[in-house]
Amino acid sequence: MERVVLLLVCVAPLVRCYSLGQVMDSCDDMKPHHSGLSRQTEPAPFAVTTEHSSYRLGEVVKVKLLALTSTPFIGFLLQAREVGGRSPVGSFALTAGAAQLLNCSHIPNSGVSHRSNSAKASIQVTWRSAASRDAKPIQFRASFVQNYRIFWVDVTSPVMTFTNDSNGGSASLPSTTTTTTTTKIQQPAPLVKSISSADCGVTKMCFSQPSNCDPAASADCYFMSAMTLSHTDAAVCYEMTGPSDGYISFGFSDDQMMGNDDIYVCGIGRNGLVWLQHAFSTGRTAPQAIPLGNVSDVRASVQDGVISCSFTSRQNVSPLRTTGLNKTYHLMFAHGPSSNGRIQFHTGTFISTEKVDISRPQLVRKAGWPHIIKVHGALMLIAWMTIGSLGMMVARYLKGVSKGQNLCGKDVWFLVHVALMSVTVAATIIAFILSFLYAKAWSGGTHPVLGCLVMILSFLQPTLALLRCGPQHPQRFLFNWLHALNGVAIKALAVAAILTGLKLIDSTLDQWLIKVMGGFVGWEALFYILLEFHLKWMVNSTGTLESIMIKVDVLLMALFFLGNFTFLVTLLVGIGMS
Repeated sequence: MERVVLLLVCVAPLVRCYSLGQVMDSCDDMKPHHSGLSRQTEPAPFAVTTEHSSYRLGEVVKVKLLALTSTPFIGFLLQAREVGGRSPVGSFALTAGAAQLLNCSHIPNSGVSHRSNSAKASIQVTWRSAASRDAKPIQFRASFVQNYRIFWVDVTSPVMTFTNDSNGGSASLPSTTTTTTTTKIQQPAPLVKSISSADCGVTKMCFSQPSNCDPAASADCYFMSAMTLSHTDAAVCYEMTGPSDGYISFGFSDDQMMGNDDIYVCGIGRNGLVWLQHAFSTGRTAPQAIPLGNVSDVRASVQDGVISCSFTSRQNVSPLRTTGLNKTYHLMFAHGPSSNGRIQFHTGTFISTEKVDISRPQLVRKAGWPHIIKVHGALMLIAWMTIGSLGMMVARYLKGVSKGQNLCGKDVWFLVHVALMSVTVAATIIAFILSFLYAKAWSGGTHPVLGCLVMILSFLQPTLALLRCGPQHPQRFLFNWLHALNGVAIKALAVAAILTGLKLIDSTLDQWLIKVMGGFVGWEALFYILLEFHLKWMVNSTGTLESIMIKVDVLLMALFFLGNFTFLVTLLVGIGMS
């Protein structure tokens, strides 16, 4: 018992010192020295930012420690060091009471740490370079403690270069040369207008959707480019931009399938700031963050829902492989939502037709959709914009045409309706299966959700029809209403699914497939209205010859079918060309 008490007495001052930020023994290696525990290896949810990309001797620079997500930190240690150096340089001054100054390496005020273990979302201090030295690139290094067991060591800021100009450090976006996996960037003036398709194929390689679009002229343009600045040190300037509420990204792949791809991601963090991340995908799981590497001149912005990033990389296209700059790759571009700064499954993507050497200026063609997806789209169009429409119209408007005509004890109109709707449901099921055969997994976005709803309700419709009560049953009206309302719901969801599907595959600048589909829907709506008015007229009119009524019905249906068929062929041709 005496030994336990003695141990507690000895340990208590040490625990108190660390919670109060007196971490002098951590100044050299920046480690918290929590017994038996190791630093985290995944990207830190914290960042170190500076207000300038360069500094002068004696200049005061604001430095911030930020939590990139809702997770706060309770402890930290901050120093400024020359790039590649191990000793602190310059001196800090405090702007808030949540921090305290340390004399690391016997240099006054050369470090900053926490004063208590309270939760912190941000810390701001100022740093001043020494009057007689520090004329080298400076990088701020920090360690963050989330709790006793979880901490990150050596999280670095963008590099600040030394300048002799009289105007002081630039207030523009800082350059970055860092081994962290994520760089948080203060948003500068809108970058999107400076990214354009000018010089594509002349000095830079460009890849876009719609093909050959100009991001400077269209906010709906997804665009990336690569321009070789120097072959000697493999310097390449990359740009990417596109509309997204979460992130945009491009990557390099040995094939046209996801997996084993080097990816650069530009996304919006929880607090609205834009970050750049390097990652490597191993399949359909979330990409794993890797060190950003030798990357500099990072610029990023988000304006009106358009994310834009540019940066210079002086490393191999694929740093995890041994290949050099002139290795050819398939280009991939993906975009999607994010949650609390973490990217979610992409909602849109396009891939290059052939492997590309990014060092050669060119316009890269986007790969067409695979045949299995084209067949999927064609079947859904045929099912719900042609056969299904005819089946619904026969049941609603053409009962009088075959009045009194029976086949196998059933009304002819009923047999025609059943045949058309059975083909419609069969085509829907086949199209649904084809899409999953291609994707082999669930994919995000509105289109697959709508497709699943159409599939479920389509399967439910004939099932309920088989279980319906007899025509003379007092509750038969419930089935009639349910059957009709479910049919209308399927039709509306199918139209929405087709529109979202066409939006995914329509790579034309004017989105003509979407416009044709809009005309298609308008044409159908017009004839539904005409047939509905004619039906009411037939019910309320007693003096008009029945034969004339039937001829009008047949004429309207013939016109509808001809127009419907014309729109269908146009859309099928467009799908085939996509």
